[in-house]
Amino acid sequence: MIRILNVYYPIRTLVLFLCETLIVIGSFFLATVFVVGPDTYMTLIHENGLLKITGIAVFTLLFSYYIDLNEPKRISERWKIYFRLFSLFGVLSLFLAGLARVFPQIDIGPNVFIIGTSILVMALFVWRSVYEWILSLSVFRERVYVLGSGERAHKVVKLIRARRDAGMEIIEGEGTGTFDGEFERLGADLLAFCKPEFCVDRVIVAMEDRRKLMPVHELLDLRLRGVVVEDASDIMERLSGKLQLDGLNPSSLIFTDGFNVKASQQILRRIVSMTVSFIALVICLPFIPFIILAMRISSPGPIFFTQTRVGLRGRPFSIIKFRTMREDAEDQGAVWATENDPRVTPLGRFMRMTRLDEIPQLWNVLRGEMGFVGPRPERPEFVQWLASEIPFYELRHMIRPGITGWAQVRYRYGASLEETKRKLEYDLYYIKHLSLGLDLLIMFETIKTIILRRGAQ
Repeated sequence: MIRILNVYYPIRTLVLFLCETLIVIGSFFLATVFVVGPDTYMTLIHENGLLKITGIAVFTLLFSYYIDLNEPKRISERWKIYFRLFSLFGVLSLFLAGLARVFPQIDIGPNVFIIGTSILVMALFVWRSVYEWILSLSVFRERVYVLGSGERAHKVVKLIRARRDAGMEIIEGEGTGTFDGEFERLGADLLAFCKPEFCVDRVIVAMEDRRKLMPVHELLDLRLRGVVVEDASDIMERLSGKLQLDGLNPSSLIFTDGFNVKASQQILRRIVSMTVSFIALVICLPFIPFIILAMRISSPGPIFFTQTRVGLRGRPFSIIKFRTMREDAEDQGAVWATENDPRVTPLGRFMRMTRLDEIPQLWNVLRGEMGFVGPRPERPEFVQWLASEIPFYELRHMIRPGITGWAQVRYRYGASLEETKRKLEYDLYYIKHLSLGLDLLIMFETIKTIILRRGAQ
């Protein structure tokens, strides 16, 4: 896997993206050559043909991203992939036809868009079939042996099998059973998995108790033969994009790389947060009067809703949002929002799905109480209880809370203790790998989250 902006991506996913970029550009280039003929060079260079093709490629790749076409972990069924390819064909055809109608000067040549789109769709269908066939070959899969006999090992195997795009294949030992039920690996002879005709590529140590049982000499021998040996926590972090709370201890945090909250880094992130928030607030200003008018008509009560939240280093502050619930929503005390919460007004439900209710929080960012990116701020009524129930929960307060964050774009809304634990795992990953690049990636993915209406409740 390759690390980009502190996020790990499978090499095969990047290859898929790069190849499809070339296919998009190549399809419209071929269409230009076919239609324009001898004057292709003049069209591409002097009439900005290359720039136009690049623009088409950027739009195509962006739309592919927003329909998860390049994320095999989200759409593993083949029929879904081909259905989305048809969707890509339809949207791209309508977009290019409409663009050429409104701005005729952007057309590369007569029927270039039509021919290019047809070539593109056929090429993508063929390429996806070839890509799936190539990935099915054992030579392109990394052979992995999981060393362990407990729940931790079971989680590793389940995660690897779920992430088909990771390109890993679990190797079973003779007489060890299957991972569907009880299994035992500690008595297996590890060296038997490294013969001249066959050898594992990676051994993942997922043992519950290493002090007495771990086969150190065998692992060292495999390591010296070129086999990668790594801890289960590392592979799970890379594949899942979160820090597993199970098995996490203070020494893991003390001796690990990361969790370096540097002052210079925070100043730069603060400048970017304020800049983005100011621009977003300016863009949203024309829509605010219409939001206020709709709220006033739809339900009685105040326009804005303020609530105490816990911020940087545990300091409380008042968060500002557009009101989405009835005025008497919390007469019985503070409770988490639930799916289809009856306290939410019809307009409020729409505002939550589109995140319009969070526009006033941009003011919290400008005031320095929040960042644009960071863990979601929790209410003080819940923080003390959550900190007593969930280990390392207070680490979330190392940095400013944010309007959006790694947990918000990678996980659903947390409305229970177990879901809050899962969200904390994403928050800890974010804090560990804190960087401006990761912030920019989260901002980019937030747009997708809003458009697809994920994570709202």
